[in-house]
Amino acid sequence: MKTHGKERPVPSEQFAQGLATRREVMGDAYVDAALGKATDFTWPMQQLVTEYCWNEIWNRPGLDRRARSILNLGMISVLNRPHELKGHVRGAINNGLTKEEIQEIFLQVAIYAGVPAGIDSFRNAQDVFNEMGI
Repeated sequence: MKTHGKERPVPSEQFAQGLATRREVMGDAYVDAALGKATDFTWPMQQLVTEYCWNEIWNRPGLDRRARSILNLGMISVLNRPHELKGHVRGAINNGLTKEEIQEIFLQVAIYAGVPAGIDSFRNAQDVFNEMGI
């Protein structure tokens, strides 16, 4: 695996499984960009996220990927993390959510977390829809 001009071996089976899930949800371009920008300083975070978030959590049997995407859209909206939100809007589409379902999630966010959070979420989602041509 090449990141930031350096070759790095896949550190574990958990990493490989998490990487596969991460690619399925977020798409190759997003994952390649995240890993490609990794430096010696940021690589441990990429490893942590890939092994624990994308393998240990996303691959648990209790919720399907659609449900996890719904939860993430709501939580990331409230946390005001626009870069992550855009990535997870793409992931939600990849996991089968419709524009209408995403719209409903952000309306719910506006009521329970505040109108500014809802407005920003709508703007970010629209940017993603425009980029995806949907």
